[in-house]
Amino acid sequence: MKQIVSISLGATKNDYEFETEFLGQNFNIKRLGTDGDLEKAAEMLLQWDKKADAIGIGGVRPYGIGPRYLKKKNIDKLARLGTQIETPVTIGNELREVSFEWCLRFIQYKFGNYFDNAKVLFLSGMDHFRIVNVMSEFTDNMTFADPIFENGIAKFIGSKKDLQNYARGVHEILQWIPSKRLSSSIVPLKSWNDYIVKKAMQKANVIVVPHFHFYDYLEHATLEELGGKTIITPTAYDDRIEFLKERGVNVVIDTTPKILERVVAPNVLEALIIAALGRNRDQIRKDDLLEIIRTQKMDPRVVYPSGNPKRINRFAFVIHPLSKEFLKKDKAVDFLSNFTPPAFLDAVEKVIAYAPPWVYSRVTGIKSPTGAEAEGWLITVGGTPKQMLAHDPEFTYKRLLQAARMSKRMGAQIMGLGAFTKVVGDAGVTVAKRAEIPITTGNSYSASGALWAAADAVRRMGLLKVEKGKRIIGKTMVLGATGAIGSVCCRLLAKAFNEVYMVGRNTAKLMALKESILEETPGVTIKVTTRPDRYIEDMDVIVTATSGQGKTVLDITKAKPGCVITDVARPLDLSPEDVAKRPDVLVIESGEIELPGNPEMKNIGLPHKIVYACLAETIVLALEGRYEVFTIGRDIEWEKVREIYKMGLKHGMKLAAISGVNGIFTDEDIQRVKQLALDARKKGQAAVSG
Repeated sequence: MKQIVSISLGATKNDYEFETEFLGQNFNIKRLGTDGDLEKAAEMLLQWDKKADAIGIGGVRPYGIGPRYLKKKNIDKLARLGTQIETPVTIGNELREVSFEWCLRFIQYKFGNYFDNAKVLFLSGMDHFRIVNVMSEFTDNMTFADPIFENGIAKFIGSKKDLQNYARGVHEILQWIPSKRLSSSIVPLKSWNDYIVKKAMQKANVIVVPHFHFYDYLEHATLEELGGKTIITPTAYDDRIEFLKERGVNVVIDTTPKILERVVAPNVLEALIIAALGRNRDQIRKDDLLEIIRTQKMDPRVVYPSGNPKRINRFAFVIHPLSKEFLKKDKAVDFLSNFTPPAFLDAVEKVIAYAPPWVYSRVTGIKSPTGAEAEGWLITVGGTPKQMLAHDPEFTYKRLLQAARMSKRMGAQIMGLGAFTKVVGDAGVTVAKRAEIPITTGNSYSASGALWAAADAVRRMGLLKVEKGKRIIGKTMVLGATGAIGSVCCRLLAKAFNEVYMVGRNTAKLMALKESILEETPGVTIKVTTRPDRYIEDMDVIVTATSGQGKTVLDITKAKPGCVITDVARPLDLSPEDVAKRPDVLVIESGEIELPGNPEMKNIGLPHKIVYACLAETIVLALEGRYEVFTIGRDIEWEKVREIYKMGLKHGMKLAAISGVNGIFTDEDIQRVKQLALDARKKGQAAVSG
């Protein structure tokens, strides 16, 4: 049986001894603490020389980067402890660096872009510079608290480059300044440092905590600071896991592989590998260690303190006022508009269009049945559709790119475009190319939601015969048929109904769309027209998906009694006054989606838990971890409509209660519309027969 001894400068109370098997060989592993006594450690080294097959030295702080005097201090320790020793000796630094990188890359790949744009707080960037190097490939949102903990200076470092400058130059100068002693003796300054560290922890998604002085770094951290966080730390002993569990931590990523039954430090594992391979310490290379990690499947240790896997993905979504009347939601604007001429509101509308983006609301509490969670931000740009159309598309692009940069800084991993921002210019193509974060317009789920709602409304009205597996015998019309959402609605309606009428302004585009649909779905009857009123009185279902900016595009007075109209346009094509003219027609406002979990956000004009389908698409992609450009441009792939629909069902998305301009339709409301429609049809038949 081979012998591994770990001589640690740490506490003797943590000593252990056990037997294990590794690479087909039997080992006895013993840890001997010295309570910081270098002389005792030197004596133990001499005592175990030639008796042990490999010796690990623990308790030496492994600065990944730092000033000469700190590194020299560690070199002197090693030189003294390693004098006259023939047995291979290691501090585990090679394995530590390899496992740092392997761990992060494995997690990033296995869990799907886990660290993308994450807000990462390093309590010591100098201790974990290897992690800093790897993490910088996934996120720019890194903050380092080294000046606070090393020198008592109330200042964070905000970039990898500045950390290097601090570690190699500034830190060496600061050793001669009694800043740390001074800050620890001045209560207000120490309290301030504790306060700003707490605030930084609260803002972070991921916190990297050193192994050395673990409890000192987190002594003031509570549930408020650590609740819901991901903690990265080397060699997370059971007492540390319990400590983090009590403070609500979601995930602990231990960068030290757990290849034995118990958690041991890197120096022990590296000594074990050296002895197993029968090599000297200088004969073990990083490639050898990485190969062993791979072949032995030493996956990083991921611990969920609560016992359940948890992951919170992050998104952002852009909203804007749909008209100048929406600006009155601000109390100050509403108050002043009552005492000023109409020109005041016009002026406010113009001015606010130039405002930089700002956060309207934080969104929390979204939880999928799969266990995935999402949180995000609603970001407002000030332009109304009128103002966006009054300017060149670059005017809106600029503000959307500002919103994208803001989203990335806050940690969002994908950003959605809402309402008119997804229509301006080339419908998101330019923004997606220039933004440093994936963009989606939400149009795939908008199309899916619209037809989902229409199908549900038709079923509940009961005026058309619906048989499973067969096309519905009925006539449907799509206004704005060649648009992004409209074209997909046409394709999907062609699979469900035997007749589809497509309305648009460009006959050539309509004919091209018709030919394309007939190739996909032969046997359906398709007619095209540029006049929406030509066939309206015969339609059973109408989807209005125009970008008419609030102009009247549909004369509802000509609609067939019992017709189901789904208004996907934003702003709506049909005003409350229009809808009131026809109580025998069911007008629904597209297909809103009910979110899973218990979401919390500011009012967006919909009931609790209900959001527009375009916002729901961004949330579904976040829950799925699909941080990609999903839907942009004016041509939507119906395969993506189907895909986002299935993803939505997987994550617990539901079609919200059907709503109209006056709120949610109850079953009684729908039956009332149905009865009025039947009465109107009888009157029409009587008039014809008479």
